[in-house]
Amino acid sequence: MAIEQVTVPKAGESITEATLNRWFVADGAFVKADVPLFEMGTDKASQEVVAPVAGVVKHLVKEGDTVAIGATVAQIDTDAKAPAAAPASQASAPKPQGAAAPSAPKQDAIPSPAAARVLAEAGVKPGDVTGTGPGGRILKEDAIAAASAPKASPAANGEAKKPTVEAPRVPSQPGTRTTREPMSKIRKTIASRLLDSQNTTATLTTFNEADMTAIQDLRAKYNEKFEKKHGTKIGFMSVFVKAAIEALKAFPLVNARLDGNDIVHQHFYDIGVAVSTEKGLMVPVIRGADQLGFADIEKAIAVVAKKARDGKVTVPELEGGTFTITNGGIFGSMLSTPILNPPQCAILGMHSIQKRPVVVNDQIVIRPMMYLALSYDHRLIDGREAVQFLVRIKECVENPERILFEI
Repeated sequence: MAIEQVTVPKAGESITEATLNRWFVADGAFVKADVPLFEMGTDKASQEVVAPVAGVVKHLVKEGDTVAIGATVAQIDTDAKAPAAAPASQASAPKPQGAAAPSAPKQDAIPSPAAARVLAEAGVKPGDVTGTGPGGRILKEDAIAAASAPKASPAANGEAKKPTVEAPRVPSQPGTRTTREPMSKIRKTIASRLLDSQNTTATLTTFNEADMTAIQDLRAKYNEKFEKKHGTKIGFMSVFVKAAIEALKAFPLVNARLDGNDIVHQHFYDIGVAVSTEKGLMVPVIRGADQLGFADIEKAIAVVAKKARDGKVTVPELEGGTFTITNGGIFGSMLSTPILNPPQCAILGMHSIQKRPVVVNDQIVIRPMMYLALSYDHRLIDGREAVQFLVRIKECVENPERILFEI
């Protein structure tokens, strides 16, 4: 009997262990080569691991177990053959009366992590869903469609509709109103780092507001030409990335970091962009953002954001940023105090755009306004620099002609 050992792959130089989040193939089931076998999670990200060969799977660890990088988590018997499909004559033969033969589960009905969560919440079995992905893989959109599909009523199945009888209300029993689940490794790491950030930095936040009229006018005027030339639309985030870089160049200490008693000045601009995912907040980094145009920044953000939400982001893509921008406005936040992302010493918070009355040239007018927040480590950055840094961002946002669009 030929046995293939399945081990936990390397996930980065600093990663020594991982959590087996879930199995995609049941213990004792046959798996095809290159089909997702399990999902592993580290303190940085999560990823799917595919079966290296075809055969029958034997689980060696359980879901939720923490295992070392390189440890063996499964064995695959490569001598085992895939179960033969039932002959057509048998499939069409009449079934004996009195009992219905159970249908065999679909081997290819393997959901992606996002699809599995949708199906679990909707109470839909993967075997009842037809996947449109490679090899019958159930994608998130397949799961959403199955979860939103109308359920067949008894009348539609030829059954007589029974009168509705109200059941008596029974008081809830103790212990049935709450559930408990262990925190994922990513969530535990996020919690630990946020707590460390609060405990090890002298965090202070300064606020300002920006009139978004000029940006909105530029988008309305040039968006069609911009998209035709570059294949992407003008987004707010690329404007703020460019504005942040201009401010970082004017106040380089905001781009620095502390290392013990030393100040490390960083003469490059790797900007982190916070992305909300089903597993928590991740901050993929746009490398050399000062060398990129608006279109390249928009494309880079779209790529890393999709990878983060799909669980495909790699550890190097999350490391080494010098400054972070987070946008709570996409969720409707009007004002917040962002938490630092150590070892970075500053983070910019964007918020929702609200039309408000403001005074312009001694006249009260209605303008689209956005509150801006800059949290910074007061051990390194003084209040004067922080305020001036945020004012520079405000000036760039309100006068975007300073940072020309590539049209």
